[in-house]
Amino acid sequence: MRINFDSDGLVPVIAQDYKTKKILMLAYADNEAVEMTKKTGFAHYYSRSRKKIWKKGEDSGHVQEVLSVLVDCDEDALVYLVNQTIGACHTGYDSCFYRTIDGEIVGEKVFDPDKVYAN
Repeated sequence: MRINFDSDGLVPVIAQDYKTKKILMLAYADNEAVEMTKKTGFAHYYSRSRKKIWKKGEDSGHVQEVLSVLVDCDEDALVYLVNQTIGACHTGYDSCFYRTIDGEIVGEKVFDPDKVYAN
């Protein structure tokens, strides 16, 4: 299937828990990151700030095993259905979407980022 990457060569990717259907995070991927995800079975993204591809969990060990990839109707967004190890968010929560728009914490903290990212 063809993917319509934006003018920067990126496509937004939503990571969603395969079992619970909980939204875990939003990131971006370029063609190479998508191909690496397909080849390895683990989520790879493109960091817009660092300008490089990264494997989710490469520092923390909190990898995302990709069980399926969905493409939206316009072919310009993807959903990775994943088996998430520990938590998805670098802040320690299971999901990056752990707050309401009013700032109320509604997510579950599942690890201490100070211990995980100590190095």
